Amino acid sequence: MSNFLDRMEITLVNAVASLFSPAGSHARLSIVLYHRVPHEPDELLFGQEDAHSFEAQIRHLSTHFNILPLHQAIQKLQENTLPSRAACITFDDGYANNAEVALPILQKYNATAAFFIAAGFINGGMMWNDKLIELLRRAPGPVLDLGEIGLDKYDISTLTKRRETLFILIDIFKYLPHEERFEQLNRLRQLVPAAVPENLMMTADQIRQLHEAGMEIGGHTVNHPILTRLDKTAAYTEIEQGKKILENIIQAPVRYFAYPNGKPGRDYLSEHVDMLKEIGFNAAVSTAWGTAAKNADIYQLPRFTPWNISRNRFVLQMMQNMYRPVQTVS
Repeated sequence: MSNFLDRMEITLVNAVASLFSPAGSHARLSIVLYHRVPHEPDELLFGQEDAHSFEAQIRHLSTHFNILPLHQAIQKLQENTLPSRAACITFDDGYANNAEVALPILQKYNATAAFFIAAGFINGGMMWNDKLIELLRRAPGPVLDLGEIGLDKYDISTLTKRRETLFILIDIFKYLPHEERFEQLNRLRQLVPAAVPENLMMTADQIRQLHEAGMEIGGHTVNHPILTRLDKTAAYTEIEQGKKILENIIQAPVRYFAYPNGKPGRDYLSEHVDMLKEIGFNAAVSTAWGTAAKNADIYQLPRFTPWNISRNRFVLQMMQNMYRPVQTVS
């Protein structure tokens, strides 16, 4: 009886979701976005995915949505042949736990995903935000005095205060010019002389493992810069070289791109969209929320990060996202 009621509930939920995302010319493509997927929750990064929450969400997606490879979904979107409740799964940056933790879960549910990898951090590199996270994690309390590098004193006496300080510093560092950010991080590392892990990002072998498992490998620049903070030549080089590095690893074309940080009009502009077309990408994704409908700009496809592990709330979040106005650059 319980199994019968479960099947009835699934049928009902799917029928309702299909009203919001029907098949064909009125279809809506939901693209979900993930970053890290550690085995256990990270208390410093409260609320982000771990193996348990990620598996719950993939289980809900596979039960209530039709998960498609990104290239297939884009083709069907352009042809007006998307199935109802169409969805894609994507990951940004290239964390090693994407291969170690997320891949087995995806395979368990027969789901495919696209992995957008910042090529400069492969084989032992570390992104600037992760350096900041790991230094803040190890900084002795109760006060972090950053006066020597032109910043304030920060209360890190509790986990909550440490977390607040981390996000304040991420916002400060995010939009610094690349050289200045690199310099400031080196100075911060001298103030907090702690060893940081060197295995956070994927190796070339892990990228090949994903590719051989049928996952899409996409470009995400070399060094993950905010493209609007670079001159045109530097931005073009970042995009083009990131593509070439990944193609050399997988010995196959890299056709899709994710804008670093990804906010239209703030992190990338129409000139960067034009660069992707010239370099040879077929489509790209942003971090603007919403879903893609027919006539969507396939070089500015929106994405959404769900967070609920309750099935009904997860599906409700996905349906609410279907009618957000999509921001793009023109």
